Amino acid sequence: MAFLQGVKLAFTILALATPSWAIGVAPGQIQNFVTFGDSYTDSSYYPSADGGYSWPTWAAMYGDLDLYGFARSGATCSNLLTYRPFPPIMGWQFPAYLNETRNGTLELNSNETIYTIWIGTNDLGVNALLTGSDAPTTSIVQVRQCAVDVLNMLYESGARNFIMQNILPLDLTILYSNYSYPNTYWNLERNTTGWNVHMTELVRAGNEITSLKLDALLPTLPDAHIASFDSYGLFTDMYNNPQNYFNGTAPYNVTGCIHSCVYSIDSTAAPACTITNGTDADSFMWYDELHPSQQSARILARELTAVMMGEDNQWTTWLS
Repeated sequence: MAFLQGVKLAFTILALATPSWAIGVAPGQIQNFVTFGDSYTDSSYYPSADGGYSWPTWAAMYGDLDLYGFARSGATCSNLLTYRPFPPIMGWQFPAYLNETRNGTLELNSNETIYTIWIGTNDLGVNALLTGSDAPTTSIVQVRQCAVDVLNMLYESGARNFIMQNILPLDLTILYSNYSYPNTYWNLERNTTGWNVHMTELVRAGNEITSLKLDALLPTLPDAHIASFDSYGLFTDMYNNPQNYFNGTAPYNVTGCIHSCVYSIDSTAAPACTITNGTDADSFMWYDELHPSQQSARILARELTAVMMGEDNQWTTWLS
C-alpha cells in the first residue's frame, strides 16, 4: 500500500511540475512577446502595410501583453541568400535584439516571454526566388533552413518559448494570382499563370521543408516549447469560407483588395487606384495586392493570442 501511495505521489508531482516538463505554455504564463519578420508583422509604424495596425499590435491589446517588435517591412531571412535593401532577420533584427538584451535595454523573463517568427514572403517573391535573386544558387531549402536557424539562435541566447508561423498561401494574393495585373509591386509584363503555379509550389515545398527541419531540430532543444502555427491553413480557410471571417457592409471579397492600383505597361501614366473606405473594408481579405487587410490582421491576432494565452487553437500544433 505504501508503495502504491508513493507511485501516486510521484505522478502528482509530475502533473504539477513546472511548464518545462509539459508541452506548450500554461494559461497566464506568457506576459511578453517578441516578433521577427517582415511587413506582415512590422508594428514599428502606423498605418502599417495593411492600412492600419499590424497583427502584433492587436494581439498585445487582446491579450494584455507587452510587445517588443523587431520585424521590419521588406525583410528577408538573410540578405546573403535573397538580397533586399531592408533589415533582414539575420543581419539586423536578431543582432538588434541581442544588443538590447546584452546592454540591459531589454530585460525579459524567458519563462514569461514567447518569440514569433514569420518570414518567407519576400524570400519567395519578386526579385528573389520567383524571379531570380542576386545569389542564383540560393534555393527554397536554404531560405527555410535560415528561418529554423533563427529559432535555434534565439534558443542559444536564452529564449525558450516559440511560435513558428508557416508561409501563408501567397498564390492567393492578387500579386501572385493567375488573374493578376500590373501593380505597385510589379508593373512589368509576366506570365501570371506561370507565376501562380511556381508560387504555389514554392510555398507548399517551403512549409513542408520547415516542418521537417523543425522536427529534426527538436531533440537538440531541451526545455523548449515550440508551436507550429498554420498560417497557410488559416488564410486558405478565410479564402474558401469568407462568411466565417469577414463582417463588412460590402459583399465578401477575397479576390480583390481595399487599395488597388492598376498600372499601364510601357507607360509613364499614373496608376488608376481604387480605394474602399469605411465599414465596406471589413469585407476584404486583402488590403492591397500583397498584404492582408485589417480584418485579416485582427483574425490572425485573435488566433495567435489564444496560442500565447495557453488556449487550444485549431491552427496550432505544439511540437514540444
